[in-house]
Amino acid sequence: MSDAVWVLGASMTRFGRYPELDSVDLAATACMDAMTDGGVTIHDMDVLGAGTLFQAGVGMGQRVQKQIGQTGIPVFNVANACATGATALRTVYLSIMAGEAEMGLAFGVEQMGKMGLLRGGEKDEATLFEPAGRYGAVAPIDGILGTETMPGVFAQAGMEYAYNNDGVGFEQFARVAYKNHLHSTLNPLAQYRKQFSMDEIMGSPVQSYPNTLLMCCPTGDGAAAVVMVSEERLRSMPSETQKRAVKISASVLTSDPWVESGQVQPDVNTLTRNAASQAYETAGVGPEDLDLVELHDCFATAELIHYDNLGLCERGGAGDFIDSGAPFRDGQTPVNVSGGLISKGHPIGATGVANVYEVTTHLRGEAGDRQVEGAKVGLAHVIGLGSACGIHILEKAS
Repeated sequence: MSDAVWVLGASMTRFGRYPELDSVDLAATACMDAMTDGGVTIHDMDVLGAGTLFQAGVGMGQRVQKQIGQTGIPVFNVANACATGATALRTVYLSIMAGEAEMGLAFGVEQMGKMGLLRGGEKDEATLFEPAGRYGAVAPIDGILGTETMPGVFAQAGMEYAYNNDGVGFEQFARVAYKNHLHSTLNPLAQYRKQFSMDEIMGSPVQSYPNTLLMCCPTGDGAAAVVMVSEERLRSMPSETQKRAVKISASVLTSDPWVESGQVQPDVNTLTRNAASQAYETAGVGPEDLDLVELHDCFATAELIHYDNLGLCERGGAGDFIDSGAPFRDGQTPVNVSGGLISKGHPIGATGVANVYEVTTHLRGEAGDRQVEGAKVGLAHVIGLGSACGIHILEKAS
């Protein structure tokens, strides 16, 4: 068994539209770049974790192997809603922790094009939703599931939080989106890199109140990959390689809790609180130790309630937290310095790995203009309705 697992290499494609490529192309690019970043090759890998949601039945891991190298290693193909990438990463993490592998590669990929949040796949299918540009990038609210579309679920969660806690209203939710659009202007890999005013955000078309269009994540294409290595194998590598490695101090995956009343709507609050509690205990840190957080802001309402769920603010204090400027890049606890899902983009299968890539980049001091100075500890969080919550806590090598 390994004492710890470390991120050795990490990469992501720019999120956006790639009509000339397919999911295999995107994933292969991210994987090759991650291995190059770690100074290793496919022949060093003992296991592969592959995450994609809309093409889960096509053996994405094996298809990518045909481009990056077939070496006979075990492949885990996973699909777990928006937590798909984080789940693929966790399969490799567990293989290394169990001593079955010394090094492994995990990737997440999705090609959604203009498909909305309920479909995806190959590029020749990308015709479901026609409007172009930023205002054509969000799924319409009258989808297959009717009122149970994603904007509705997260709008309800946000409004419930606002009802129960003072200082939370339309303006606080809008300020979350304002922050993330602002942060995205510094991220060359973000799908959209444009700043919007509060008036523009609050005045954009309402999708499901209080979420307007500019408070919703877009659909898009992209991939991200990480190479992970055992503690023992890392110590045999060059000192410069060891200095860039980032420790995975906690890897946690939860699902909706049991309740006496039986099955309920997805409970994004409780499963996040449960995951955060486990992760902090495992890593031996608390929310006060975090230097940055990449959390699942599929909608502005989601980010605000997760300030509370992750313990970044006092109970009921998420409105004051955003109003104080604490989650801005130069604030107390920077949140979604990448631009978050709202601006960086949300190719569903890729997001969980991309969040780990972003935190890793800051802990290495390699984030360029968006760098959080002195970052030593970071948290990556995703939520997939169904439900699944993935949290990874990462620490800079000492």
